Amino acid sequence: MSTAKPRVGEPLDTLDLPRVGGGTVTLGSVSERWTMLFVYRGTHCPRCKRFLNKLNAVLDNWTETLDVVVTSADPEDRARADQTEHGWNFTLCHSLTEDQMHSLGVYVSDPLSPEETDHRFAEPGAFGIRPDGSLMLVDISNGPAARPDLEELLDGMQFNITNDLPVRGTV
Repeated sequence: MSTAKPRVGEPLDTLDLPRVGGGTVTLGSVSERWTMLFVYRGTHCPRCKRFLNKLNAVLDNWTETLDVVVTSADPEDRARADQTEHGWNFTLCHSLTEDQMHSLGVYVSDPLSPEETDHRFAEPGAFGIRPDGSLMLVDISNGPAARPDLEELLDGMQFNITNDLPVRGTV
């Protein structure tokens, strides 16, 4: 199945993401704040863990401006184990479905071996979501090596928010 580009400037399909520890995070509906959603490959990916450790180290800078939500296709026990091991303080969700992956427009991969993981998983993505539930910014990769620079991404998001810039890339 091919993956369509995410529809920037349009409302995100409503995503109900189960949160580690209980509850649900709903994205794509009206909220009071901007949200940055990061999709990661899962516990099997050391690059993801390094990226998320960097995010956690600068989380206070991010949460001054946006809510931060992180999710993967991992089941709750794997996501919780990573959260506990690394001390992540961001909102961590789990069990992202393949339909949700396609709705977001991320690339989806099969595991290379049973040792990697036992389920399909999403490749990395970052999504800036306006309070009205529409996508402002999208950064997706088809593999673990390409990630946004967190400092530059936050600076760009703050500039977009402060200046109420329009969505780009809609032509």
